[in-house]
Amino acid sequence: MVDYNKEIRNRIRLAVAAYTYEYEDVSIMSDAEFDHISYKIDPSVKTGNRKLDNFFAKYFEPATGMWVRKHSDKRGLKNIYERYYNK
Repeated sequence: MVDYNKEIRNRIRLAVAAYTYEYEDVSIMSDAEFDHISYKIDPSVKTGNRKLDNFFAKYFEPATGMWVRKHSDKRGLKNIYERYYNK
């Protein structure tokens, strides 16, 4: 059985970490933690957000964070970063 909430949470955490690294030049997690979460991501899991499910299925690569450059909601990622990490 797939835990959709865990998949969603991991995708958000990973996307925010990739965004901050690529666009803000900030690391909010270690490389080891990023890699650990990356390899837990299952792009075949449907979370109910068709747009982001398709994004992860098409662009996500666990060995890099460059995929975030094609993310459709970079403003949302920046918002999460500013609200929770940039204090």
